Amino acid sequence: MVTAVTEGIKVSVKTKYQPQYSSAGHMNFVFAYEITIENNSQHTMQLLSRHWHIVDANGYKREVKGEGVIGVQPTIEPTLSHKYISGCNLSTTMGKMYGTFLMERSLDGKLIEVSIPEFNLITPFSQN
Repeated sequence: MVTAVTEGIKVSVKTKYQPQYSSAGHMNFVFAYEITIENNSQHTMQLLSRHWHIVDANGYKREVKGEGVIGVQPTIEPTLSHKYISGCNLSTTMGKMYGTFLMERSLDGKLIEVSIPEFNLITPFSQN
């Protein structure tokens, strides 16, 4: 698990290769990632959008931007957290992802760019 903290917002990531959805013959490798966003600040925060950078082992880069996460823009009260699972496919057996969440502080509307730590996506058979 990797973690980053921005202004009291802690983002943790766990990953898992998904062999049942992958096809080495078609160069399609699917990974699930679980994101936990903990609000350790003193303010209620709402996640407005996400911005991902995805890089495969060949150096191919793509960006994904969008509102919320998996169709929601969660509001997270102090001391509480929001967890979700999503996925990513690569054409190589390994790669990485990193990015940011744009969050709004409910008290005054201040926008905060929260770091999503860089994490690796690696098939188990690539580690031998």
